[in-house]
Amino acid sequence: MQGSGLPSLEIAGLTIGVREGVLVLLILVALYIGFVLLRFRRTPSRQALAAVEPVAAAPIVAPPAAEAPAPAYSETASHLASEMLAEGLERELAQLRDEVEVMRGELAALREDMQQELAHLRATQTVAPIYGDAMQMAAAGYDASMIAERCGIARAEAELVVALARSRVE
Repeated sequence: MQGSGLPSLEIAGLTIGVREGVLVLLILVALYIGFVLLRFRRTPSRQALAAVEPVAAAPIVAPPAAEAPAPAYSETASHLASEMLAEGLERELAQLRDEVEVMRGELAALREDMQQELAHLRATQTVAPIYGDAMQMAAAGYDASMIAERCGIARAEAELVVALARSRVE
């Protein structure tokens, strides 16, 4: 950084400028933060420390090499596992309730369609065979002139069939 006008330091033939100095400081700060986080992670939490009962006036005995985990930790772990299981089951139950609600709606729509089809079938069965097609057309919503033309009946008869079909639907 000869021509930049910024101060620089020359050590053993190596020139260190401001940029390199800041970069070294940033690396040192990052290493320090990593070290602190590592130490923080290794220390037990305050809740775990409070859960362990102090031993009053007990002789200090070296713990066996393969000691089981403290009861507080195992209780906490089992409690967390049961909470997670309960939350998962609640979510699944809510999803199943939503699916049942959708199926109920679909079932209601199918029931309505079946009732309409049944009404159409009843209407056509109670009419004389000659007027069966006319009744089906009236139930489908055709007007009297179209029914008279297609079925070969008089317009007045077609109007009666349309009125009969409307009264059955209502």
